[in-house]
Amino acid sequence: MFFDLKDLYQQVIVDHNKHPRNFREIESCSHDADGYNPLCGDQLHVYLKVNEHHLVQDISFKGTGCAISIASASLMTETMTGKTVDEAKVLFESFQQMVTSDITEEQDFSHLGKLAALAGVREFPSRIKCAILCWHTVQAALSGDQDAARTE
Repeated sequence: MFFDLKDLYQQVIVDHNKHPRNFREIESCSHDADGYNPLCGDQLHVYLKVNEHHLVQDISFKGTGCAISIASASLMTETMTGKTVDEAKVLFESFQQMVTSDITEEQDFSHLGKLAALAGVREFPSRIKCAILCWHTVQAALSGDQDAARTE
């Protein structure tokens, strides 16, 4: 059976943009931050509930943005729920490496699960910042940074 990674990329983006997961505010969050992509106007607010064992019990987002930005945030929240803060940081690094890697080199991103569908962003360098905005925003939230996370 043959499947086209570009088709998968498009299907995942469309699905998570039309039906974003965890698109809500967490009233009693322990961490939160704003994110802004001045290139295309994406604006997100990320909410996390991290317990005393440094486990991400809940994560969500609200905001407006392009399809890639919303889909990336949706996938991120699904993937990060139940991870430790340290695992979340490793996930961020792996995701960033994936979307910024050389498209001409064949690489295996299967360890990222559903997030691997966003590897297609590499074909559109101007959209990488859209995909990575939510990840930078989570990093800002976890570090307690009060300034809006930016992609520039």
